Amino acid sequence: MGASKSLESSGEVRIKHSLINNEKEFVVRRKKAVLQSLKNLKISCSRKEVPNIALLGSGGGQRAMVALLGSLVQLDKAGLLDCILYLSGVSGSTWCMASLYKEPNWSTKLETVKNKIIERIRGPEVSLTDAMAKLKKYYYGKDFFSLTDVWAVMVVMSYVKEIDEHTLTEQRNQHNKDPFPIYAVIDKQSKQSNDGDPWFEINPYEAGYSLSGVFVDTSDFGSQFHKGSKIKHQDEFDMLYLQALCGSALADEVDIKKTMWQKIKDFFQNEKTLEAMRKEEHERTDEVMRKEKETEGKEAVLESLSMSCPPHSADECRFHSDDPISPIDECNQALMDLVNMNISVLNGEDPSDFDESIRTNLNELSGGKSRLIPAMKKARIDDKTAEKVYIKHFTLNVCEYLSSQLHNWVFDAGISICKCMAEWIWGRKYNFLHNMTDEAVNSTLLQSETRDYIDAGMLLNSPYFSVLREDRDIDLIISLDFSDGDPFMTVNGAAETCKKLKIPFPEVKVPSDEGKKPKDFYVFKGPNSPTVIHIPLFNAVNCGDKVEDWRKKYRTFQGAYSAEMIADLMDVAGKNISNNREKLKEQIRAVIEEKRFGRFKNFLNIN
Repeated sequence: MGASKSLESSGEVRIKHSLINNEKEFVVRRKKAVLQSLKNLKISCSRKEVPNIALLGSGGGQRAMVALLGSLVQLDKAGLLDCILYLSGVSGSTWCMASLYKEPNWSTKLETVKNKIIERIRGPEVSLTDAMAKLKKYYYGKDFFSLTDVWAVMVVMSYVKEIDEHTLTEQRNQHNKDPFPIYAVIDKQSKQSNDGDPWFEINPYEAGYSLSGVFVDTSDFGSQFHKGSKIKHQDEFDMLYLQALCGSALADEVDIKKTMWQKIKDFFQNEKTLEAMRKEEHERTDEVMRKEKETEGKEAVLESLSMSCPPHSADECRFHSDDPISPIDECNQALMDLVNMNISVLNGEDPSDFDESIRTNLNELSGGKSRLIPAMKKARIDDKTAEKVYIKHFTLNVCEYLSSQLHNWVFDAGISICKCMAEWIWGRKYNFLHNMTDEAVNSTLLQSETRDYIDAGMLLNSPYFSVLREDRDIDLIISLDFSDGDPFMTVNGAAETCKKLKIPFPEVKVPSDEGKKPKDFYVFKGPNSPTVIHIPLFNAVNCGDKVEDWRKKYRTFQGAYSAEMIADLMDVAGKNISNNREKLKEQIRAVIEEKRFGRFKNFLNIN
């Protein structure tokens, strides 16, 4: 994205409602390319009238990933891709973006890049050995390990079929001819408290709160800050992790929990995982025995040097390992019982057999010294709220005990994952605003030492607020909606939120009978607000009377698509662009005319 320059205040928090210089420079260069593209399309436009156009990709898992790719291919064929200034995505759309931006200046060779992406996602999954190695890196590589790390390895990897260890900041030099990428997530605590600014963006230069105007260098996002200055560095997360951070809300919470527990069970019951666990434990045991033998040798030397030592002195000098060498299979069984116990509760089944098995197992391991919370009384099992609280506390209690039994990264990671599941910890990072006192920042963002960042689809399944920053001055938003269910939920949600926050946005009016069979092209306009084009993925034009059939075929949370499903989805998404090429050009002309008229009106007012 041009020559990489340092941030205005590297290692410091930037509080300012303006674009960082790197982005300003990018916009100037990109608008020259947009102007040339408009000329190629025979659209009359002066340098001062070049519109700022943002393309939004909604969430929707692999459906969104493939559909965004199909849409971009057709935008390229229509000569419209080079008109786009910003490309912003949430959830599944970010999986497509991450794949595209791996390739320098991807928009100049999109057909080749597209074929590489499709070939990869149709291919074999990453091996378990490589997945385990990646999980180990995540486990040891940061201060906060969370379910986002697990989701990256166990779920996202199964869709994108690769481990992308590049970082976002590495892309700063590589995309002079592509739209500026913005990845959107939300701040979980701000969402829950309904206070503060939940809208969070990550781009190659900065990460921060879109509407509050509070940012930090992307390479420092996750590092520890105090009063606005970095005090402890954490390595920048890689692109695999970023895809998990953005794309984790593929289903409702219960379904995600069921899937996660099952993935954990499958992973830790796999023979290769067990083999790695046993191997590491045997190596640790051998190391303990080696040290004890060395100590015994030193002890013999001491005895020969000082025959006058009392008999008990040798015992005092001798090295003993205080770490118990517990049977690994028994510990792993207790962990698997704990996993099965949580699964049974989510399935509405009685978990008491697993509860009893865990207690018996741990009692034997500890010689009757395990201290677990009292078992839940049968009479209270029907109280689902009480059961949920008990299962959480019991899970944490068992994990606490097991963590003292083995010193083995695989087993330790399993325990940490179970703890994160019990406390539902996703995307935890140091809060770079911690202990700041700036009045320009909402006080609720300043207090906690950590913040949790999650899929923006949990609040709004399209990244409107990343491009509605006043300083980005967007004239036209093209919303590609790949969401499940109501095809107007995102644009309606954006309009409602903008009204509350007094952000200019057009009024959204859609006939009530078009919810189940939408059209393929909607335009919303309003005074002093960007024009919004809204394009639902499955509609009455590209799907005919089978809109619902297409929705059922391409659910958000399902296994990886077959080659045929990918080809069909690419085609149907592409039609939304190819069928509306002239309408898109017409709206681009219209916003140029508005800018022209606005300049003329200002000229008349001045004179």
